[in-house]
Amino acid sequence: MILALESSCDETAVALFDPARGLCGEWVRSQVALHAGYGGVVPDLATREHLRWVGPLLREAGLASDEFRAVRQVAVTCGPGLAGCLAIGLAAAKALALALRRPLVGVNHLRGHAYSPFIPVHAADPAAFAQRWSSLAPHLGLIVSGGNTLLLRIEADRRIAEISSTRDDAAGEALDKGAKLLGLGYPGGPLVEREAAAGSIAAFDFPRGLGARTELEFSFSGLKTSLRYRLERMTPEEIVSRRSDLCASYQEAVISTLLRKTDAALAAGEFRSLGLSGGVANNRRLRAAFAELARRHGVPLLAAQPEHTGDNAGMMAFAAWCDPRVEPSPLPALGIHPGLSLDELPAGRSSG
Repeated sequence: MILALESSCDETAVALFDPARGLCGEWVRSQVALHAGYGGVVPDLATREHLRWVGPLLREAGLASDEFRAVRQVAVTCGPGLAGCLAIGLAAAKALALALRRPLVGVNHLRGHAYSPFIPVHAADPAAFAQRWSSLAPHLGLIVSGGNTLLLRIEADRRIAEISSTRDDAAGEALDKGAKLLGLGYPGGPLVEREAAAGSIAAFDFPRGLGARTELEFSFSGLKTSLRYRLERMTPEEIVSRRSDLCASYQEAVISTLLRKTDAALAAGEFRSLGLSGGVANNRRLRAAFAELARRHGVPLLAAQPEHTGDNAGMMAFAAWCDPRVEPSPLPALGIHPGLSLDELPAGRSSG
């Protein structure tokens, strides 16, 4: 049994994972409502809320139960993320590891996202997971979130290598900033998606980032700038009346860029499955487009479950178990294993 804690940004989360059964329980305390009034995450407030809720969540998870006593390893997000937020989770995890006299492991948040599409595969048949993994590798994964957009390759031995990332803004960041320009509020991505449902994707022509077919890197800063210039040429009344069209066209520019780059990567390599993870992976239009992309290439789509697309401890517990780079730190030192950074992947801007 693995007990995992996640506190990299604005969700406090706890999870219990049994390799023989799967996820036994997940508990999350979100701060979205608190930060919405500020238009984004306020680090000091986020840190305070983690300090406030980590104890109650652990009690809710059953700190004194038999299942808790069955814990054989404690895992915790060790980055990337907000420093103060990470510190709360690390301190709590170290205290638990000491109290339970169990080894402690640190897990990189992006590696958690990378492996999250395989959680349902394990849950379907834990005993056959190793064999099933081999049949799905090499795997092409897209992590698309507020702070990170990158393509990665996962081999049969579960090693991860970066294929490409973004030169500037991440896809989720572009959606959030676009929502702010349009006066929609926070969090922006879901609000843009909701507004776009009534709009036309062809109403406005927004740029698709780096256009070369062979260029796999992403770029979204030009898209955001294009929207700002477009809005400056419109009256407030026009913006309100055409907001749905603006959102639909803007969202489509983000999705088509993600599709084009992923399509090119699939065509250039020999992959046996396609993965989609990260907060933006919850976008229904994106998920449908990726399902069609996978069908065209004749590979299965492994999309992270909605509850495992944002910041969550379930994917961290799963990564602590299946990631070959994660090794427990022996008692009594209780340090974070030094080899847990994403050597093959960028450090990342933030969690999400």
